[in-house]
Amino acid sequence: MQIKIMPKKKCLSAGRGPLIVFLCQMISAVEVPLDPKLLEDLVQPPTITQQSPKDYIIDPRENIVIQCEAKGKPPPSFSWTRNGTHFDIDKDPLVTMNPGSGTLVINIMSEGKAETYEGVYQCTARNERGAAISNNIVIRPSRSPLWTKEKLEPMILRNGQPLVLPCRPPIGLPPPIIFWMDNSFQRLPQSERVSQGLNGDLYFSNVLPEDTREDYICYARFNHTQTIQQKQPISVKVISVDELNDTIAANLSDTEFYSAKPSRERPPTFLTPEGNTSHKEELRGNVLSLECIAEGLPTPIIHWIKEDGTLPINRTFYKNFRKTLQIIHVSEADSGKYQCIAKNALGVIHHTISVTVKAAPYWIMAPRNLVLSPGEDGSLICRPNGNPKPKISWLTNGVPIEIASDDPSRKIDGDTIIFSNVQERSSAVYQCNASNEYGYLLANAFVNVLAEPPRILTPANTLYQVIANRPALLDCAFFGSPLPTVEWFKGAKGSALREDIYVLHENGTLEIPVAQKDSTGTYTCVARNKLGVAKNEARLEIKDPTRIIKQPEYAVVQRGGTVSFECKVKHDHTLIPTIMWLKDNRELPDDRRFTVDKDHLEVADVGDDDGGTYTCVANTTLDNVSASAVLSVVAPTPTPAPIYDVPNPPFDLELTNHLNKSVQLSWTPGDDNNSPITKFIIEYEDSMHEAGLWHHQTEVSGIQTTAQLKLSPYVNYSFRVVAVNGIGRSMPSEVSEHYLTKAAEPDKNPTTVEGLGSEPDNLVITWKPLNGFESNGPGLQYKVSWRQKDGDDEWTSVVVANVSKYIVSGTPTFVPYLIKVQALNDVGFAPEPAVVMGHSGEDLPMVAPGNVRVNVVNSTLAEVHWDPVPLKSIRGHLQGYRIYYWKAQSLSERSKRHIEKKILTFQGSKTHGMLPGLEPFSHYTVNVRVVNGKGEGPASPDRVFNTPEGVPSAPSSLKVVNPTLDSLTLEWDPPSHPNGILTEYTLKYQPINSTHELGPLVDLKIPANKTRWILKNLNFSTRYKFYFYAQTSAGSGSQITEEAVTTVDEVQAVKPRIRDLTAAAAETSANISWEYEGPEHVNFYVEYGVVGSKEEWRKKIVNGSGNFFGLKGLMPGTAYKVGIGAEGNSGFVSSEDVFETGPAMASRQVDIATQGWFIGLMCAVALLILILLIVCFIRRNKGGKYPVKEKEDAHADPEIQPMKEDDGTFGEYSDAEDHKPLKKGSRTPSDRTVKKEDSDDSLVDYGEGVNGQFNEDGSFIGQYSGKKEKEPAEGNESSEAPSPVNAMNSFV
Repeated sequence: MQIKIMPKKKCLSAGRGPLIVFLCQMISAVEVPLDPKLLEDLVQPPTITQQSPKDYIIDPRENIVIQCEAKGKPPPSFSWTRNGTHFDIDKDPLVTMNPGSGTLVINIMSEGKAETYEGVYQCTARNERGAAISNNIVIRPSRSPLWTKEKLEPMILRNGQPLVLPCRPPIGLPPPIIFWMDNSFQRLPQSERVSQGLNGDLYFSNVLPEDTREDYICYARFNHTQTIQQKQPISVKVISVDELNDTIAANLSDTEFYSAKPSRERPPTFLTPEGNTSHKEELRGNVLSLECIAEGLPTPIIHWIKEDGTLPINRTFYKNFRKTLQIIHVSEADSGKYQCIAKNALGVIHHTISVTVKAAPYWIMAPRNLVLSPGEDGSLICRPNGNPKPKISWLTNGVPIEIASDDPSRKIDGDTIIFSNVQERSSAVYQCNASNEYGYLLANAFVNVLAEPPRILTPANTLYQVIANRPALLDCAFFGSPLPTVEWFKGAKGSALREDIYVLHENGTLEIPVAQKDSTGTYTCVARNKLGVAKNEARLEIKDPTRIIKQPEYAVVQRGGTVSFECKVKHDHTLIPTIMWLKDNRELPDDRRFTVDKDHLEVADVGDDDGGTYTCVANTTLDNVSASAVLSVVAPTPTPAPIYDVPNPPFDLELTNHLNKSVQLSWTPGDDNNSPITKFIIEYEDSMHEAGLWHHQTEVSGIQTTAQLKLSPYVNYSFRVVAVNGIGRSMPSEVSEHYLTKAAEPDKNPTTVEGLGSEPDNLVITWKPLNGFESNGPGLQYKVSWRQKDGDDEWTSVVVANVSKYIVSGTPTFVPYLIKVQALNDVGFAPEPAVVMGHSGEDLPMVAPGNVRVNVVNSTLAEVHWDPVPLKSIRGHLQGYRIYYWKAQSLSERSKRHIEKKILTFQGSKTHGMLPGLEPFSHYTVNVRVVNGKGEGPASPDRVFNTPEGVPSAPSSLKVVNPTLDSLTLEWDPPSHPNGILTEYTLKYQPINSTHELGPLVDLKIPANKTRWILKNLNFSTRYKFYFYAQTSAGSGSQITEEAVTTVDEVQAVKPRIRDLTAAAAETSANISWEYEGPEHVNFYVEYGVVGSKEEWRKKIVNGSGNFFGLKGLMPGTAYKVGIGAEGNSGFVSSEDVFETGPAMASRQVDIATQGWFIGLMCAVALLILILLIVCFIRRNKGGKYPVKEKEDAHADPEIQPMKEDDGTFGEYSDAEDHKPLKKGSRTPSDRTVKKEDSDDSLVDYGEGVNGQFNEDGSFIGQYSGKKEKEPAEGNESSEAPSPVNAMNSFV
């Protein structure tokens, strides 16, 4: 079927009614395209294209310009009427008409007055085809009169009273715009208490003292003349109650009494409008403005309602602090009663405004230009509306149709003019005038009778480029009278395109709904009517679509960080894409932090304002694609941190559009918890077949809230939705309502259909049954069919219940069968099932493999060959061949062992196989059997073979006994696996020195019947390493190694031991020293504990091999026991010692060494000591003795080494001898100390326990410790004499 546009040749008679005529017009009328080249050639009646407004207010200071433009062929001429009579512009020198136009210019700037030219003007454009007229244009000059002068008295009010300041501007044309300002031209502030009404007055609900001023000025702005008129200023004074009482008291005598009372709070009262009801009338399409202003104390609040309906949401606005209600584009439906409510704390009042919406005429259908060919029919329809209903009148060429010349081709029927069998003289311009009391409409529509051959207006050889899989539109704008028919062709010799693939629009455009690559080519448009034919070609190219293959991804970045978005685009190679980035659908900020590089956008130093949606837009000349990602900016250490969690579950699930196999599910998403939802997962439950089990239905993107779900028959569905974001899955939503789909026949058959026999005479047919969801209806059964594959038997069928197996008995052994299983239910059968092949039951093979041969490869490997059995004798599926083999006896052993058979299976039809892991020098037996699915066949005759000798295993053991100074005895056990006949043993050995270096290797051969050997003439106290292995005729076996040492020459080993263990204790620490005898490289440890305590001793490891250690953290005044041990040495001999720490000392709180009094005291003491020393020195030289023996005996002086005060470690010694520990009670004096035993004149304890020492010059310096008691443990005397400075420092 060809695609054509063809006008109907005839229409039903006009008497059938205007609707039929209108349909005929729509089918047969020819539109005249606005093509410039076409308009140059076609004759056309005039058409008004531009005119001045109906109500034309002019500026009296400028020239008057009245527009009237029209088109037509030939060009029209213009004329004017003024106030209904002809306006002769030639007689007025101030009036001119623009060339080629009907526009009038009245020059009043040089002379003349605008008022002279007030009136009603109308323009007529005429040519040989008819006349078109303009609207009636009313010319009025604008007026901005001055305010009448008036004397305004000052207004004095009490605080809280209401006030209305009148404006009453002069009446201007057009009306002025009113506003209130002060002398400084600053607008007066307005609020809920003070506001300007629609009439321009200024309303005060209640006055306050701050309202006092002398310059309340009302201004009127006349926009047309750009002038502003000003009213005289109004003075307002608001006085308080106290001020008012003072004024009254000053004007009254002493005998009179009056007192003003403060304004009390009062309920609202309307200032405008007055009364309880009012009426408002407005025209359709205008803005309806309703106003209510109330006074009261406190200031009332205004609310609006519509009594018989609701206020239109998108067209309702509140102005002037809700005191004015505005409804735009008002229509008849907005008529009704509106109520304003004023309310304060003391009461509520109402005012009802009845609104009536009238309408000036407006078009339902305006008449349209009509182009007909001679002899055709048509109609003009003029259908207006209004309130009240408009009156219609027709004109032709500007003359009322009642008095115009008669035309037999037209007939008037109310709002329709019907044309039949038109001729060229029927061409004219018709005017339809629709009017009521609120205005009028005037429309021109011509009837143009033409006889024109087809013309194609679209440029020839136009190239169209379209993206694949999108619609392609090829234009073929045409014109002709009568209306041409249009056909499209593809290729040079193609046939007319058919409507099943293509769409041809009424304007000639060819649409390819889904353009594919094969749509590329040349298309030809052909337009025909009875006067001729026109052709045009167009070229179509199909391009690959632009795609974003790498989309930007959602990102969360900390404030101050950097984020990057990637957008990779794939496009047609002939198109050049441009990539643009948007933020929140706007251009990126002009900021250097935003960097765009090819397919990347990077934002550096991210701030809070950078968060939002970033969109990558890829544009070509033919298409554009976009992808978006959200950037969330978070604080580096948010307080409190935003909670990122899985979404809340969706809710409000609803099922709609219930169909047999689909339903629409909608839901409301829950909170995404700061991580955008990426997708929704929809799950379903089949409560009829699998109650409580949820299945995956589908997934949709995170921006969707509805999904069209495909359903299966006979399922009782319920659904739930799970939301997913970057954190994870939400909890499932509440379950939706249940929806039971109708039953249907199964749409699938069982799967995994197999036919295998369990016995030689049966066929077991099995299948995977359909589940309840797949049954599609009640009464699920299966039709099982079978027949032999190689025979001509018919199919045998049986219908079974909902099971998964059927057994066919009495079948031949192992015969191929064709099988099929079809599902059915109470509604019907499933589609025809696929046919599979099976076999009846197998039986054991009947024949053994023949000609079994063995080829020994080496001592551990042999190869077996056999001949295959006939296929018919297998009686089943050939699984392979199975080899049984076993070692009957080892040739090196005399007695037989237990026979252990080994089995190897070779799959398929192989006829040879390898036997690995054989034992050398052994006697083996082998046979072969064939295997099928039932089992093994008979065994082949046994074949015997022997394996050759192999190398032996290592000797079972090797040990060295009876070591002497120069000999070692070796004993061993033979190899557990000789793998042949042993010929000899080989012994190799070599010495090893203390650095583990190997000496020369000695090689020794030993007879095979030996198990003991003595090595002589060895070096004493030397370690030897031995390598030992056995040999057969096949070679040497694995070796075994051992090491042994000859004894030491006549030397007794010494056990390690500790002696001379000593402990030097301080307040919280002790130094432990000892002497060690024994081997080197011993690791010592110190053990210690409280004497008499049951707690376990503490253990400290000594680093290195030193012979002293410092203990810290001891308790003052406590007896400890200490011992020394060595790691890993069980024969270690140690000793123990007991020591006691000193009493606790009070710590110094204040450093008195810097106190002046203390320095003076010390100087005095030092001087006294010096004098005593001198006296003692003199008496000593004389041989005198001092009574210090008692004091010396009172202070025990255990000789322990001096300790450092900070860490408790040993002090420095003068020489190596000083490092040796001292025995308790012994004394080791230095060269410069005075021994106690030498003289009774000891000065050791002189000066409260200070050890006396002599300087090199023989003078004596006492060291002062600053302590009341002597230290519990005193160190040995230092080998270095203290200097006088050190002695003085020791005072502090």
